[in-house]
Amino acid sequence: MNLKEKKVLVVGFGKTGEALCDFLLSRKALVTVSEINDNDDLKKRIIPWEKRGVTFECGSHKLETFLESDLIVTSPGVPPLPQFKEAKKKGIQVFAEVELAYRFLQGRIIGITGSNGKSTTTTLVHKILKEAGFSSKLAGNIGFPLISFVEESQADDWYVTELSSFQLENIINFRAAISIFLNLSPDHLDWHSSLSEYFGAKAKLVTAQKNDDFAILNRDDPKIWNLRTAGNFNVFPFSREQILTTGCYLEDKWIVIAAERSRRLMKVTDIPLKGPHNQENIMAAAAAAHILDIPINSIKKSVINFKGLEHRLEKVLTLKGIDFFNDSKATNVDATLTALKSFDQKLILILGGRDKGGDFTALRDLVKKKVKKIILIGEASSLIRKALNKTVPMERTDSLQGAVKRGFMAASPGDAVLLAPACTSFDMFKNFEERGHIYKQQVFALKEKVLGKED
Repeated sequence: MNLKEKKVLVVGFGKTGEALCDFLLSRKALVTVSEINDNDDLKKRIIPWEKRGVTFECGSHKLETFLESDLIVTSPGVPPLPQFKEAKKKGIQVFAEVELAYRFLQGRIIGITGSNGKSTTTTLVHKILKEAGFSSKLAGNIGFPLISFVEESQADDWYVTELSSFQLENIINFRAAISIFLNLSPDHLDWHSSLSEYFGAKAKLVTAQKNDDFAILNRDDPKIWNLRTAGNFNVFPFSREQILTTGCYLEDKWIVIAAERSRRLMKVTDIPLKGPHNQENIMAAAAAAHILDIPINSIKKSVINFKGLEHRLEKVLTLKGIDFFNDSKATNVDATLTALKSFDQKLILILGGRDKGGDFTALRDLVKKKVKKIILIGEASSLIRKALNKTVPMERTDSLQGAVKRGFMAASPGDAVLLAPACTSFDMFKNFEERGHIYKQQVFALKEKVLGKED
């Protein structure tokens, strides 16, 4: 693909946008960036890029800018803008960043998608491969943009790549040697017009595969499992609910890998991560490792030594017998349901943020069963209060500091205070990471205050 003198529009100027500009300039493209933000930090960041010849359009996405381009490349966090549709009508190709990278990349890709658990599974697959001696790179929405690996890529590299629906929506030739489709729940319905459209974008990861490729599919999700007939690729399922003749499954509290014969990988009690959803993440990761002929003892060792990721059911501390957990990454209703299922103790649940179009009423049954009190924060507070009316006591606060304090006051020894918001963070924070960090800061500050009073 020749990019020399081509007018290429990069949409979004985060970490991926910068990596795209760097690559495109190296290929002598004429680069313009369209970025919706226009703050002081951005103005500082673009100065060196302007000196390198990049043109910037900040504060809006002008349609004429899109229609004047030869090629449009999108960053992962950019929603499906109407400008993309107009450009496509004019015959202008719209690429996801991973699509452009794929056109130039050497090596093979393990692509991982799903509504929840992508980052954990991606990180674990990378860890297993790395520790087994593979040339493994962590890429996509976690790690580095795939485009940043192109120049130094080698034929024996494996790129373990987390992929969102926004990235997959704009792939054309992109193809994973191994795909993993973890799960599906209503998510990003503030950006996608329907669950069907959301699923269709994610399904492209699987339907793009060919004869020699492998699709690791969730056998317990009928919609995902139906993809097994969408092509001539090889299928390797995983399941918590069924015993499989081929695949990775749960039996008598053991994770089992079955192919020519069945072999026990590990007891679920040896899994270092909390919650049944992490059993599925581990099964999917183990399936990928099995396909690559990694010895079972090597897989087990990597899993046992895996401590999980920050902001995913992360235990912060115990104060006066009360546990504090940070699951800020629970940005949709299904992720919060998964978090609730992971606890046997009674919970004080912190909910709220910016609504993504989820159905909060789905939380009702588990809230009644496991939650003592809900602390509400953010824009979606009134929606959540209405959806969970007459379940458990609820109160609202304007800050995480207040939520931590009120959660502690409502809890008894043996209980847990859990931040699992079921919403995005963008009403109050830059991202879920900032929300999680501030939550932890407030928990540690509370500890100092409580224990300091006893001195």
